[in-house]
Amino acid sequence: MGSKYPNPIKPSETRIGWIGIGVMGAAMSSRLISAGYPLSFYARNPSHPNSLSLQSQGAKLADSPSHLTNSSDVVFTMLGHPSDVKSILLNQNGVVSSLNPNTVIVDTTSSHPDLAREISTAARAKNAWSIDAPVSGGDIGARDGKLAIFAAGEASVVEWLQPLFNIMGKATYMGPAGNGQSCKIANQITIGSNLIGLSEGLVFAKRSGLDLKQFVDAIKGGSAGTKALEIFGERMINGDYKPGGHAEYQVKDLGMGVNFVEGDDNKVVVLPGASLAKQIFTSMIANGDGKLGGQGVISVIKRINGDN
Repeated sequence: MGSKYPNPIKPSETRIGWIGIGVMGAAMSSRLISAGYPLSFYARNPSHPNSLSLQSQGAKLADSPSHLTNSSDVVFTMLGHPSDVKSILLNQNGVVSSLNPNTVIVDTTSSHPDLAREISTAARAKNAWSIDAPVSGGDIGARDGKLAIFAAGEASVVEWLQPLFNIMGKATYMGPAGNGQSCKIANQITIGSNLIGLSEGLVFAKRSGLDLKQFVDAIKGGSAGTKALEIFGERMINGDYKPGGHAEYQVKDLGMGVNFVEGDDNKVVVLPGASLAKQIFTSMIANGDGKLGGQGVISVIKRINGDN
């Protein structure tokens, strides 16, 4: 990896930078602070409650992404959309332009595989490194350090990062740059349909006169038992749509899958289920609920059935 690395990552030596302190980013960075790592972060709104909370834990507020990058060994990003990633990382005064040699970018945003490869190439031109490492597990997984992390890029860099990944969850190496993002898209295709199936099961169970908590307890030990049921079943029953990840991000991720084109031959992946799931989650946005959690998709199924 160069002259500086692979010196082991240690709280006393490794400086962490963080950009993106929403629900997920704030929880993930907080775990690194609790593990003893010196952490600086950039926030567009320095007075945001998450910004104040991180500062109260000992994190330092940086005045720009470039200044943050200059004083960090590893820079994590957890942003909203690929356009945000491109703006923060690749603009003239962004993260990549400010990289010191051997600095490592870890983009945990759910973004596009092509953009991940572009960032990796740009980082290598600076004698630095970029890893795309989107995550799954929602706010609970972020808080408890139980995220599934889909890490891609240079294998030795991913291995070097394991002490940090282990604080946030379990990282699986997915291959070269871009593969982490491809894995996350496939993950979202899977979980999107899962949440819709769970929503329809709950609506049907209620119409049938079943006790919903009893229904969930009954099915969780069988083939219908899933992580989605475990995490979101009770929330759906209680109408708790607090976001771990916004529904609008689910639409974004499903859109990247539905519209995915690979290679010079313009090979398209046909995903009829994901296309339908995207339409149903898009209905949440049309209903003004795009900032709610993905489990709020049950509200769409309820509306279709006249149950508000």
